[in-house]
Amino acid sequence: MKILMIEDNKSVSEMMSMFFKKEGWEVVFSYDGIDAVEKFNANPDSFDLVTLDLNLPGKDGMQVAQEIREKSKTVPLIMLTARDSESDQVLGLELGADDYVTKPFSPITLIARIKALHRRSKISDDGAKEEAQNDAKKEFDIDTGRFQMNIKTREAFLDGKPIEGLTPKEFDLLHTLATNPKQVYSREQLLQQVWDYEYFGDERTVDAHIKKLRQKIEKSGPQIIQTVWGVGYKFDDTENSSDK
Repeated sequence: MKILMIEDNKSVSEMMSMFFKKEGWEVVFSYDGIDAVEKFNANPDSFDLVTLDLNLPGKDGMQVAQEIREKSKTVPLIMLTARDSESDQVLGLELGADDYVTKPFSPITLIARIKALHRRSKISDDGAKEEAQNDAKKEFDIDTGRFQMNIKTREAFLDGKPIEGLTPKEFDLLHTLATNPKQVYSREQLLQQVWDYEYFGDERTVDAHIKKLRQKIEKSGPQIIQTVWGVGYKFDDTENSSDK
């Protein structure tokens, strides 16, 4: 795996370099936002994953995230942030981050999150390639009458209208919920199934993604992601369902 680590703190970079080397991963370091965008844009397909600090000289991390997503919609992106406010985390996720880790962090935790995100990304890519080769593939993988999803094209529709602007992680989250309508998933289950980690996850990651996912769904039709208080979330597109 080849990682682009965008981090202005050289002590953190040096520490992580040892852990990356132990894993056998190649890493390219960038210490400011302008250099980071230049390095990524020079060969975006060469990177398997990006870690991005939000507090950067040159260009703010949020702007860097936006420019990376303009160049690549699919490269896994983990934000590293000392900002522990929900608004910053939601904004980062809205700009296309797949996950975030709050500083100070344990190197072992970051390594685990990187492995989980990369593994999930490979599964998704391999599945898409396999389905693309299947000429008998049906048009929709999920079709409830009101709601449709196509894994191959990464498209979702509600009442005939596309749900637009879904990030890769939002699409995976919606697919997990829609695969088993009305089944209630706890945040822990969603962390395990969508992010592929159990003990290193922050439940706010799930809540932030659900919030942005709902906003995008509501532009196409009624809310189909329901809250089950004290338990978690479920998919329900029946006409008498309501967000509680």
